[in-house]
Amino acid sequence: MIITLLIIGGFMGLGIIFMNGKGSILIAGYNTMSPVEKEQYDVVALCKFMGKMMFALSFSMVFWLLSDVYNNNSLFYFGLVLFIAIVAFMLIYINAGNRFYK
Repeated sequence: MIITLLIIGGFMGLGIIFMNGKGSILIAGYNTMSPVEKEQYDVVALCKFMGKMMFALSFSMVFWLLSDVYNNNSLFYFGLVLFIAIVAFMLIYINAGNRFYK
């Protein structure tokens, strides 16, 4: 339970950093691009989107914590399905279309 709280806190901290438009170096696909490719992206919009996704992932992990507190496995499974759905949405949204190009 303590580990889950630490992970939720870490994701919330990353969400705050990203929502301020900072921390683009922490986005895995972005930080491996060449400087020429990086200039094509709207970094602030990308960071803000990632911040929203960090908050959404944190929210889904709260169900994992509640499953420990209430000893209810269905809450864990709901949180896990929600987590996977958020990650799938995030990958599709970022890679489909040119949403974050300047």
